[in-house]
Amino acid sequence: MVYRPFQSTYYDARMQAQPALLRARAPYLVKNTITGATIVGIVIGISISQDEFEDVIVPEEPLKRPQAPSATESVRQAVEARK
Repeated sequence: MVYRPFQSTYYDARMQAQPALLRARAPYLVKNTITGATIVGIVIGISISQDEFEDVIVPEEPLKRPQAPSATESVRQAVEARK
């Protein structure tokens, strides 16, 4: 006996759509296509648009932060403190 995950009148044994399924989907084909194209257009439009940062003040020179001592310096200081 052949295993079938489900019994459906919309698909045949090779899992191809039957005419009943195609008839049931037909009224929604144009609406779904337009909706899908609109969503894709919005996503592409958002991804393509670029933000202008003209109102952001950028400092001429980056801020210099004091550097933390390196690991070897920390170890050396700890050894000297132990003596």
